[in-house]
Amino acid sequence: MKKLLAILLVLLVFSTLFAAGTKEAATMDKEIVLDWWTWDPDMTEQNKTIIATFEAENPGVKINNTMVGTKEYWTKIRIQANQNKLPDVFTMSSGYLEEWAKAGLLYNLDEFIQKDDTFDVFYTSIFDTNKATSGTDSYYAIPFALVTTVLYYNKDAFDAAGLAYPTDKWTWNEFKNAAKKLTIDKNKDGKIDQWGFWFYGRYAHIEPWVFGNNGNLVDNKTMRFAPDKNAMDAIKMLTDLVLVDKVAPAQKDMTSFQQQDVFPQGVAAMWVDGSWFVDIFRKNLGDDMRWGMVEVPVGPNGSRDMAYGWPDSYAIAPNTKNPEMAWKFARYIAGEGLDLDVYMAGKIPSAKKLAEDPLFADPNKQPGKDMNLLIRQAAGPMKNSFTMGWSEWRGYGGSETLGLNGTIDAILNGHASFADAFSKGTNNINAVLARFYK
Repeated sequence: MKKLLAILLVLLVFSTLFAAGTKEAATMDKEIVLDWWTWDPDMTEQNKTIIATFEAENPGVKINNTMVGTKEYWTKIRIQANQNKLPDVFTMSSGYLEEWAKAGLLYNLDEFIQKDDTFDVFYTSIFDTNKATSGTDSYYAIPFALVTTVLYYNKDAFDAAGLAYPTDKWTWNEFKNAAKKLTIDKNKDGKIDQWGFWFYGRYAHIEPWVFGNNGNLVDNKTMRFAPDKNAMDAIKMLTDLVLVDKVAPAQKDMTSFQQQDVFPQGVAAMWVDGSWFVDIFRKNLGDDMRWGMVEVPVGPNGSRDMAYGWPDSYAIAPNTKNPEMAWKFARYIAGEGLDLDVYMAGKIPSAKKLAEDPLFADPNKQPGKDMNLLIRQAAGPMKNSFTMGWSEWRGYGGSETLGLNGTIDAILNGHASFADAFSKGTNNINAVLARFYK
């Protein structure tokens, strides 16, 4: 009897171990599926390659990529959020980061960042820009690229005028003096053929000057639009370029041009805009124009240590079933597993190994070594104006005739005085902010 009991006990142990092993094997064999939403259809084929490589390196993981057109992306992703069906990993804009983080729609990444080598691989400064933009003390997105703003200049125009090229140490006065000499009526018919500078109320045209003069647009305590003296001085300096100095055209006189054509067609010798235009100029200009880029001139109250920029990022759904793998994949597509050729020229990778690749500042492609400016900006502190309701109060996309954009254009086009435009504009902007910040 004892022998029989011993045999039964052994069989029971083996059956238990077998069952546990089978259960473990079943768990290991279960496929992990991550849904990944992005908004750039031009990346469709590249994403397929990225997915194939990640899946090969991580057996048992499957990535489903849904590509949504930029115009439809936010409508569709909001529907997913409302239905509690957010994809595991998805593209996140700086313009919506605060709104989504405070609504509990993004996974808090602090636990991963604290235990991983995140800041050995990625620029801390770009992550910190995301944290500041979120209006919280936590990280809710992992940046894959940074865009900043620079002063583009036409080397051929400077040579023709006998002027030295701009430098990163230019003052506002040096910039204005050059703009005056570059504003030319070539055929003496009373019409300007080449303006020294061109801009309108768009955020990337205005805010580098504001923050470069240590100005602020929004009071962070009240969350109301309350531009300080440094900000107003910067905006007044810009509007005077059109109304007083006559070195830049009014926006109403430029409606026959698309903004991306004004500088390449030689209509303006200088222009401030996003670093992504490096790619556009390389493709559209080739070697038809010699051009360069430098830091946007810093105002009398500003610091050269502060850049104006914002990241493009990925976020993780707060209810993802596979947070560890989602984080691993997010790091991978944020640059850890990518090559430099995936990036649009002028977008600064947040992964150090890519940004510091010698080909980032390829000497055989314009603007050559000037690209190192972007690396310096990526490594330092940054500011931007993103808040909840930003696209509306700032005047972006379908709201370009409204908000701050519309306020500045009204001044440039002579529709309102500086004081009147800002009085009315401030009330309208704060009506927007009041809906988001009670």
